[in-house]
Amino acid sequence: MFQTTPSAPTPAPAPAGPAVPHAGGVSEDDFRAALSRLAAGVVLVTAHDPEEGPSGEDVGMTATAFMSVSLDPPLVMVSVRNGSRLDELLERQPLWAVSVLSESQRTTAGRFAMKGRISDRLLFEDMAVTHGTESGAPLVSGALATLECHTEQRVTAGDHTLVVGRVLSATTPSTEGGPLMYFRGRYRTLE
Repeated sequence: MFQTTPSAPTPAPAPAGPAVPHAGGVSEDDFRAALSRLAAGVVLVTAHDPEEGPSGEDVGMTATAFMSVSLDPPLVMVSVRNGSRLDELLERQPLWAVSVLSESQRTTAGRFAMKGRISDRLLFEDMAVTHGTESGAPLVSGALATLECHTEQRVTAGDHTLVVGRVLSATTPSTEGGPLMYFRGRYRTLE
């Protein structure tokens, strides 16, 4: 059973009018409504940009489109929006990390999911993180699991890029609490 927790502010709905179908026949509204019924785990995908500033800059984004791809070799995949800060960074350098967020980390998920958000440097400023030994990317303290990855493949898929990464290290630092979930436009927890 899901339990609702307050979510980050949702953008205003699109102006009313007829839903315009894509070439395949489904409208963007219908597609979004249908997929909002798919419960997903919430992760924070991070990377370190060594070229930004004198000591580099950490970059992060909240994602629900994250999955295991293969056990041998160990591969995972995340979908990132084309042209986003993380997409541009992962096009230049192949190392990144994933922190599987716990139900107590809703605020972290919300801060990295905001549109028009402040700089990544400020978003990480008061967060408890360590930097991975394999990727140099920030790993969120208290996460249920962390993975450090090296990009094996990038596949353009519509307005997103699917980034497939080989897992270089995987840890389960926290066994407390359940996962943070996203369902019907809100962060949820398992009961």
